Amino acid sequence: METWRDIEAAVRQLSVGDRARLMERLGDLPDEVRESAPAYQTEQTSLSVEDYLRYEEGSEVRHEYVSGILYAMSGVSEPHHLIAGNLFAAVHTHLRGGACRTYMSAFKLRLQIDQEDLFYYPDVMVACEREGVEKYYLRYPKLIVEVLSPSTAPIDGREKRIHYARIRTMEEYVIASQEDHEVFYHCKTERWTPRRLAGPGAVLELRSIGLAVPLTEIYDRAL
Repeated sequence: METWRDIEAAVRQLSVGDRARLMERLGDLPDEVRESAPAYQTEQTSLSVEDYLRYEEGSEVRHEYVSGILYAMSGVSEPHHLIAGNLFAAVHTHLRGGACRTYMSAFKLRLQIDQEDLFYYPDVMVACEREGVEKYYLRYPKLIVEVLSPSTAPIDGREKRIHYARIRTMEEYVIASQEDHEVFYHCKTERWTPRRLAGPGAVLELRSIGLAVPLTEIYDRAL
C-alpha cells in the first residue's frame, strides 16, 4: 500500500468490529508514532441493541456503540460546546417551520453497516424525512456536523466519514475545528473529498439545506 487511498480501501474491507479494534490497537502504539487515542475507552461488555438502549437511558455517561461494545464519551470543552451550539442555532433557525428537523448531540444516530449495529452521537444532525426516526435515535440524516477534538480526529476524519458516506440520505458532512476558524467540508456530489475552509472571512455553504454560514458566526465567542 503506497497511498492513503490504498490504506482507506484496505480498511473498508474490514468488518465494523475489526475497524474499531484496529483503532484501539493504534491507540496502544508508542507515543512517538501513534495518533491521538479516542476520547472514549472501551468497556469489555458485549450488549444487544435492546440492552444498550435500556442501559443508555439510565446512564449518567453517554456511550457510543459499535458491534456490541460500548465506548464511554468524555465531556466536551467550552469551545466545543459553543461551536456546536452556534451551528445548531444557525441551522435550526434557518429550517424553522419546514419539513427538516435539527438535532443536537444528545440524540443518537443508528447505523447498520455490513449487518453490524452502530450508534453515534453527532454534534448536529439534520433529517428531512420521518422514516427511521425513533424515540432515542434516527437513521437517515441529510447533514451531519462533528466538532473536532484532537483525540477524536482519527475517528471523525476517517472511520465516521466512511460510515456516514454509506447512509442513503446523506448529502454533506462537516468537521469543525475547535482551535481555529477552520472547517472541513465533505459533499456527496464531490465524492466526499474533504475541502478546507479557513479564516474569519470564509463562508460554509450547506447546499443540502440552502444555508450559508460565515465562520465568524460559527466561532462567535468560542475562540
